[in-house]
Amino acid sequence: MKLVYFAWVRERIGTASEEVSTGARTVAELVEDLRRRSPGHALAFADISALRVAVDEEVSDFSAPIEGAREVAFFPPMTGG
Repeated sequence: MKLVYFAWVRERIGTASEEVSTGARTVAELVEDLRRRSPGHALAFADISALRVAVDEEVSDFSAPIEGAREVAFFPPMTGG
């Protein structure tokens, strides 16, 4: 599946996207796997309350299933102005 990172998430991980294979069943399980990939991943996913997620372009929560998903995107909360 393709993972896409935006804003400071991208900066901490060091890439805008990557392809991964995972046995994770939910976004939360995927995050646990990602935290172990590198120090940048660990830093980016240290506090998931500061993150939002979209599964196949639909805003979701971290309990969302990812089986069959083609893309998961992580980004900070958006603010209006």
